Amino acid sequence: MTRWGILATGHIAARFAEDLRLVPGAELAAVGSRTAESAQRFADRHGAARAYASWEELAADTDLDVIYVATPHVAHYDAARTCLAAGRAVLLEKPFTLDLPTSTELVETARAAGVFLMEAMWMRCNPLILRVCELIAEGAIGRVTSVRADFGLAGPFPPEHRMRARALGGGALLDLGIYPVSLAHLLLGAPQQVRSWAKLGPEGTDENTAMILGYDSGAVATLSCGIVGPTGAAASITGTAGRIDLPDPFFRPAAVQLHREGAEPETLAADLVGSGYQYEAIEVQRCLAEGLTESPLVPHSATLEIMGLLDEVRAQIGVSYL
Repeated sequence: MTRWGILATGHIAARFAEDLRLVPGAELAAVGSRTAESAQRFADRHGAARAYASWEELAADTDLDVIYVATPHVAHYDAARTCLAAGRAVLLEKPFTLDLPTSTELVETARAAGVFLMEAMWMRCNPLILRVCELIAEGAIGRVTSVRADFGLAGPFPPEHRMRARALGGGALLDLGIYPVSLAHLLLGAPQQVRSWAKLGPEGTDENTAMILGYDSGAVATLSCGIVGPTGAAASITGTAGRIDLPDPFFRPAAVQLHREGAEPETLAADLVGSGYQYEAIEVQRCLAEGLTESPLVPHSATLEIMGLLDEVRAQIGVSYL
């Protein structure tokens, strides 16, 4: 049995707790929040045996095997450090932190302590996304030449909302744009060229952002994110011999369509259960059972490369959280 703790009690924490019920051998043992009332309400709702009124108390619980950190972006670094310092394995919600230096520090801290640490980029653990990667590796569409992906929400969000507030790491890029960027990275790796543009809101965070990534192979990735309109949240991967289309939401598709040159389109369907967070929990448990300190599906190197890429985009569009 893998005994989980959850740090934070918001919407994402609740969805993760619900999906944890679908994971064989998983037990939600404890929850931690900044207040006893919030922690106890969450524990009562989701069946956790223990509720703690601070992050430190949760991290000190030696009965826990791993802690899922689900705070807003701005608190990821401090929350993860608290857990790692106590020797707890950590699944840290994306984006890892607000920038590459703090993300690098967390990885180095975990490695020095020999403690498991993984970014909760659940898309990279999704079975259908993994099947898409297999198809591409098998040459189903030839060499990848183009990736297109977008993710936008309608809003409107008030200025103090985490999607807009500068002090909370707000804006579209870190919350939504990380998905298109992560898909491009998963398929093409780190780009050699980055070009970005954004419309900034009055808070100084990005409302509508476009990114073009260029690769020495000749491939390109055309990506966008925004909080000013509901985009199709779809993706398309084009190769020299075909195409794979991922419908809304591309990071958790119900099905994908494979177009091979000279053949009828093929539909590959997913077995949709829960919200999709269970797959990252399954990966964490697999890694812990094998004594690994990082996941091969969501390696530290990918997390850091993507964080560095997001830093580059922010520099180009003029967004700072300081």
